[in-house]
Amino acid sequence: MAAKAFGIVTSTPRRVNVYGLQEYRPAGAFTFAGKFRVIDFPVSNFSNSGIKNIQVYLNKHPKALTDHLGTGRSYNLNSKRDRLELFYCDHHKENDVYNTDVSDYMDNLSVLKSQPQEYVVIAPCYMVYKQDFNALLNDHIQSDADITMLYHRVNNAKDHYLNCRVLTMDQDQRILSLELNRGNRQNQCVFMDTYVMKKDLFISLVERASAYSSTYSLAQMISVITKTEEYEMRGVQHKGFFASIDDLKSFYESNMSILEVNRVKDLFSDDWWIHTRTTDSNPARIYEGADVKGCMIANGCHIEGKAENSIIGRAVEIGKGAVVRNSIILDHAVIGEGVVLDCQIVDKYASITKTRELIASPDKPGYVHRADIL
Repeated sequence: MAAKAFGIVTSTPRRVNVYGLQEYRPAGAFTFAGKFRVIDFPVSNFSNSGIKNIQVYLNKHPKALTDHLGTGRSYNLNSKRDRLELFYCDHHKENDVYNTDVSDYMDNLSVLKSQPQEYVVIAPCYMVYKQDFNALLNDHIQSDADITMLYHRVNNAKDHYLNCRVLTMDQDQRILSLELNRGNRQNQCVFMDTYVMKKDLFISLVERASAYSSTYSLAQMISVITKTEEYEMRGVQHKGFFASIDDLKSFYESNMSILEVNRVKDLFSDDWWIHTRTTDSNPARIYEGADVKGCMIANGCHIEGKAENSIIGRAVEIGKGAVVRNSIILDHAVIGEGVVLDCQIVDKYASITKTRELIASPDKPGYVHRADIL
């Protein structure tokens, strides 16, 4: 069944604005759980589902993702028939309102029309979840729906997922509306920016959205047609770990939440590998006198101080007497002797040796820019 579909991973949406991190990389290149990138999850989901023809759309700062994805070999896309294509789309930097998924698709319309598969599965670059897209495709075909949309039920939508869209459905899971979350209800069905539909319908909606408005996204177009009952649209509920990384707080909270054992077991399992580009380096070294509790630690680290309830990326150095609590330390950062960090996000290659203390709160974590020297 999976051979009937090709996959699309969308570019970073306009509404995603992760302070600091996004200055250097697109959303798909954000780190997750120490050694993964967010893009690893949709690409792994496609590969594991048997969907081996995948298009990844890129806009600003594409190098971080092109280097990471490579030829797709890390994701078991190895045969002559497998294909991981990267499309760079960012023609309107002076006015970001024109940078939509629809403009990306219109730039590559001839490629989309030439795809031999009958169906398309579209997934976002900024959400973390595990999903069998082959099962979702099979469910879509059996339902006779025109469009299937994946959603996740949450009970904290008043102050979370405010950059996401939410679905309203009837008792038969038919979609009645698709609109932005305005924080007016705790219980919501958060749309996961994941669609299944026939390729021809997808192309017609893209062309229709482009003609309707130069600033319209596919979701906005679908929001319009929900009011016309022109198509049969239905929702399918996702269960399990789900995170939407669309601002700095959600980046911090989603990474920290994976420190809970049950969530780790739910997201990472032996029957559904999340693939990533590996680096050849030594295992982490935790020296005598160091104190490490409740952390995720990637390879190549040197830890001589204290690390507690934190995510430590590759090749991070934590000096003697240093204390790192409730923090996310990205690759190759240096935390000097005696430095105290609490609720901080430290970007790659940053060095904190002269500043003795950086303390924030989980509601408003601190951020140290890439390669900064403090």
